[in-house]
Amino acid sequence: MAAGSFKHKHLVLDQRKINAAKRYFGVLSEQEAIDKALSLLVEEQRLSKALRPLKGILKGDTRSWPYR
Repeated sequence: MAAGSFKHKHLVLDQRKINAAKRYFGVLSEQEAIDKALSLLVEEQRLSKALRPLKGILKGDTRSWPYR
């Protein structure tokens, strides 16, 4: 992360969601669970944006995957 990109925040969050994130990511700290969840969201958004131009492009393609 870039220098200065960390900020202290005081938030009211759903403890059940935090516990679920801790279990999902296999971490002990709430901060790490929240950070991993936010990173996952950012990555999903990046991938979705990158794949958007390909929407519908493979319709009718009968070649088996992976292409060779």
